[in-house]
Amino acid sequence: MVIFLAWTPFQTGLFNGQMLDFERPIFWAAILACGMGVLWFAAYFKQVRLEDQRDWLAVAVLLLPLSYVVSLAGAASHYLAMNMVVIQGVQAILFITGLYLLRHPVGNRIIQAAMMAVSYLIVGFGLLHWFGQGKTAGAIAQWFSNTVANGIYTNAVMTDSNGLRLTSVFQYANTYAAFLMAFLFAAVFFITSSRKAYAQAFHSFMLVPIIVSLLLTLSRGGLVMLPVAFVLLLLFLKPAQQILWMVHLGVAGAASLLISKPVTDLGLQLNESFSGSGALKGWGYVLGVSALVGLLGWAIQRYAAPVLENAFHKWSDRKGSTLWIPIGSVVLGGLLIALFIGTSLKNLLPDNLNTRLDNINFNQHSVLERFTFYKDAMKVVGDYPIFGAGGGAWAALYEQYQNNPYTSRQAHNFFLQYFIEVGIVGFLIFMSFILYIFYKYIRGYFKSGEAQQRSHFLYMIVVLSILLHSILDFNMSYVFIGILVFLGLGGMAAAMDHQPVTRLKLSPSTAKGVYAALAGIGLILLLITSIRYVQASSAALDARQVAKTSTSFEEIKTALEKDLKIRSSHPDSVLLLSSLYSTAYQQTQDEGFYSQLIALLNNALEDEPYNKAMLSRLMQAYELKGQQDKAFALLTSHAYKFNWDIEWHEKIINQAFELGYQSLGAGALDAKDKYFREGIATFRHVQEGVEHLKTLPEGQMQGRPFEITPTMILNAGKMNYMINEPEQASSVLALGLQEDLSQPLQQDIAAWYMAALQKQEQGDPDLMNKLKQVDPTAEERIQSWSQLQF
Repeated sequence: MVIFLAWTPFQTGLFNGQMLDFERPIFWAAILACGMGVLWFAAYFKQVRLEDQRDWLAVAVLLLPLSYVVSLAGAASHYLAMNMVVIQGVQAILFITGLYLLRHPVGNRIIQAAMMAVSYLIVGFGLLHWFGQGKTAGAIAQWFSNTVANGIYTNAVMTDSNGLRLTSVFQYANTYAAFLMAFLFAAVFFITSSRKAYAQAFHSFMLVPIIVSLLLTLSRGGLVMLPVAFVLLLLFLKPAQQILWMVHLGVAGAASLLISKPVTDLGLQLNESFSGSGALKGWGYVLGVSALVGLLGWAIQRYAAPVLENAFHKWSDRKGSTLWIPIGSVVLGGLLIALFIGTSLKNLLPDNLNTRLDNINFNQHSVLERFTFYKDAMKVVGDYPIFGAGGGAWAALYEQYQNNPYTSRQAHNFFLQYFIEVGIVGFLIFMSFILYIFYKYIRGYFKSGEAQQRSHFLYMIVVLSILLHSILDFNMSYVFIGILVFLGLGGMAAAMDHQPVTRLKLSPSTAKGVYAALAGIGLILLLITSIRYVQASSAALDARQVAKTSTSFEEIKTALEKDLKIRSSHPDSVLLLSSLYSTAYQQTQDEGFYSQLIALLNNALEDEPYNKAMLSRLMQAYELKGQQDKAFALLTSHAYKFNWDIEWHEKIINQAFELGYQSLGAGALDAKDKYFREGIATFRHVQEGVEHLKTLPEGQMQGRPFEITPTMILNAGKMNYMINEPEQASSVLALGLQEDLSQPLQQDIAAWYMAALQKQEQGDPDLMNKLKQVDPTAEERIQSWSQLQF
């Protein structure tokens, strides 16, 4: 039987699942990573002895994806958790590859050059969008990205309450700021460590585009964490190098600030209305000043650097010599911040950046909101302490634990989010792994010579900068950023001094067998999973495309079933297929479609118990059959998961009244009381929530709307009245009384309020007169209600 559906899928909101758009590139990255793993086996397997501490790190890193596998047992979302298992596998492969490849000078130089080249291309890509040349950038990006819409890369310049903010490829300004911070320091490092004049000039040239881009992100977190990372990195440099870093950043920073205002204004104009001459002018500012700074950078290295090296040569050998300049830089930085925030010097900055600097304080809404996220995150940890709630747990669970109705699928702290996902066990493994690498790298760094120190310092810069910023944001949720960090950790581990493990002695053949069993099996499983997930994601995307043009039930269903055979609870496909079954049932009344609809949703909800869209779809399915009691039971039993969803609570109150009133009419008084009391309890929950929101600190935003509506007041008051609680009914209905009684809803609230007063042998003559003016039958209705017995 061929069925054609009369439906409008776009009106149901089925095609706004952003995760589906991004997941396929993740799985392709996993497949490529597996290919790298195979090449690693071919190139380095003979070198594995498990006698060196570095080799054992290649084993230890496997515990990270394993901890995510263990957390699957209690995962809040199997779909998100499995995605994180794949991502962790990719990061482990990149770490192992870096650990061995980056020991070799040639491989190390190639990787470092590639990292710097990619970072500079990303900076240029972002500035193209800032100067309104998104079409040009989009023409390049469309070859390797599916986020190009209408010829322009989506959200390379984002808009929020602060106006336009530069994001480049990351589509999120704060993560771009973390990336820029890391590669700003990387550029300065290469200026001061390179021996070739063209390298010094080129890296100096790139300082201005990086700093200007950093300013255009308007990231307060970036501006706060930049000096912290800078001071920590200075501790690894000799005094002469410390001064050179400060000079290069000072020169580039001053030059960038001088052009920041015109560059910002031009970008704002060009994103509103493009002009070729305006774009040319913007590029003229950036490239002209960059060329000047590039020349100065070369001159500083050519003439000033040797003088500083000679002047500070003896001082460098003194104990504690590396501390004085960082301490001085903290004092100097504090003075500069005070000048820019507290004096007219801030007028040199663009207005939008000026405003952002003024708002750097602990009472600013984004700071208060982050503190709230962190407190709520610890509530989740309290309920999932040992092995965590699985990958993506915060996104699945935060509505249940949130203090107020904010919307944030990220906890804005990588470490807390990791803790939520894998619990105490996984978090201790991760932190031990990270801290051990830092400890061994730092210890070896200060024992080694200058050439060896320089060889892997880029990785330390990148890892330290990004992880520091990740205390305030979710940078590691980006697979690209995670790859950078784990490749960097591999580079740091590669620089560790060779130190044998004396207590664990294995023969070469045993070592290879152990490692082949651990890494090989993991690699095969990851490859198979990634291939299948690419197939599932491709089928889901195909189904979306088919549904846009076809009304054939079988054609759309066939595409969806290809996905669901692999990932049975893939949310987008479950929702789309459930919509198909629902529409088919309504058009044909075939019970088979209804049975498949219920089975599909119940099966998916076993893996996705916190998926609000699936729960809502199941309630709609029950309502299709007139099973209002089942829909209501589902609504109330899952209400705790969505504490601040006012629509969910309003629906409970309204349905409680409808079902209770039906039970009253049928003479089922126990059922009537049960429904009414559930509705009244929900109304009180909403009242308590509204009162709680009044206690939020001044400056913290509430988030989504959460307030008592007139309909909720009317139904809650009527329910109190019908369980013979007239005093509570009158107090509830009084909340909805208004001077204007022209609307029927307001008239009903006032009339029921008067009935509740009469039950208490009280009255309100003025209100009665107002009611009678707009509704001559009001008094008769009130009298009849007051005489009802329940």
